[in-house]
Amino acid sequence: MSYDGFFSGKKILITGHTGFKGSWLSKMLIGMGADVSGYSLRPSTKPNLFSILSLRKRMRNHFQDIRDYRKVLGAMQQEKPEIVIHMAAQPLVRDSYNDPPYTYETNVIGTVNVLQTIKEVGGVKAAVMVTTDKVYENKETQTPYKEDDELGGYDPYSASKACCEIAIRSYTRSFFNPEKGTLIASARAGNVIGGGDWSMDRLVPDMVRTILEKDEQLVLRNPDAIRPWQHVLDPLNGYLMLAKGLYEGRNDLVGAWNFAPEESSCINVEHLVGKAISKIGKGGYRIERDEGKHEMKTLRLDASKAKAVLGWAPKMDIEKTLDRTFEWYRSYYSGKRMDALTGRQIDEFFG
Repeated sequence: MSYDGFFSGKKILITGHTGFKGSWLSKMLIGMGADVSGYSLRPSTKPNLFSILSLRKRMRNHFQDIRDYRKVLGAMQQEKPEIVIHMAAQPLVRDSYNDPPYTYETNVIGTVNVLQTIKEVGGVKAAVMVTTDKVYENKETQTPYKEDDELGGYDPYSASKACCEIAIRSYTRSFFNPEKGTLIASARAGNVIGGGDWSMDRLVPDMVRTILEKDEQLVLRNPDAIRPWQHVLDPLNGYLMLAKGLYEGRNDLVGAWNFAPEESSCINVEHLVGKAISKIGKGGYRIERDEGKHEMKTLRLDASKAKAVLGWAPKMDIEKTLDRTFEWYRSYYSGKRMDALTGRQIDEFFG
């Protein structure tokens, strides 16, 4: 592992720890010797990475709703973390159309609950608040968005996350100035792929269910959409770099940060699926466009700030990302020990 033992013994609370990214991050931090606790709903899919990695036995768990302020406060008082990484969310664009109130309550009120309990309990030295690459007012251009570009959001999910950014900025300015001892940053990344995700309405999990499980054709509803695809370990590494720097008192890290792949990994859905099918060795797809729920056609982020100030850079291109992703799924469906393989992929990433 990297970070020279920095996270060993640190008390870290992860919200959304039972989700795809949360499970990878929990595995990483436990491997680094951190004292990890989590606050989240129970896993929402079967199978799920949290259970596959037996994480429930390896950390303290608060299976509660992020919308419940009293429960969030109780967990914060009990755990007294030094570092908080907030990832709990309703994370799906299409689900946000089906239930906008739940999306706003979970994403906005949930984020405010975390910020308020950090303020009330005290003792947190660093907090990384994870939002999304979709917080920008997307003008459908080829220009990558920078951290100081206009916030916005067409769909309820994107708009809710833009609201989160405003709340984070407000709390930072009002309550968490450097003299208060808590430094806060927001992290914007999206279209993250890797082994262990079975969420609905996400491209790679849909491929896994359709091609690997059912041996059927994949249906593409938005084949021309361009996204910044990246392996889950790349943005998680960025979150940890932010957490470490904030903990060490780097005031220059307060604010928003983009974590994005290189331009060569920003390809459209149909191109990605073609590459993935070649990695899997079987499968096909057909196009059935769905114009009923608006999704952005083009999205790119500029991560030059993270590269220049943090020294962060993506370690995996699109080919390596897909290699690692489908190595994981093929191994899972062939009955291999996934805890060991997941640990090996993490070790290789930091090697």
